[in-house]
Amino acid sequence: VQLQASGGGSVQAGGSLTHSCTASGRTLSTYRMGWFRQAPGKEREFVAAMTWNTGISYYADSVKGRFTISRDNGKNMVYLRMNSLKPEDTAVYYCAADGSPRGGVFVYYECEYDYWGQGTQVTVSS
Repeated sequence: VQLQASGGGSVQAGGSLTHSCTASGRTLSTYRMGWFRQAPGKEREFVAAMTWNTGISYYADSVKGRFTISRDNGKNMVYLRMNSLKPEDTAVYYCAADGSPRGGVFVYYECEYDYWGQGTQVTVSS
């Protein structure tokens, strides 16, 4: 599965951006999808995820209430809508996919995702 991500950019604090992720040649409707990010000098961290079978969404505490993960199976797209952006949201964002139906604690770990898109930079200025 080759994932293509888009939607990064530069915004001022309080602004919004939407990331998109799609796959060529595969439907994402039966993949657990996740978003991770890596800030300069830090390890990559979990941001959000959605299972494909239950449709349950999971969020890091730092983004809960501001970010929303969604999917449009008809368009084979997964989105991460980011509102009320803060300078600490500045990072390279990655989409990830895995065929496992497992939710719960498994969605938070990078090792639980087999496929990764290229990173897209988000810069939030104060």
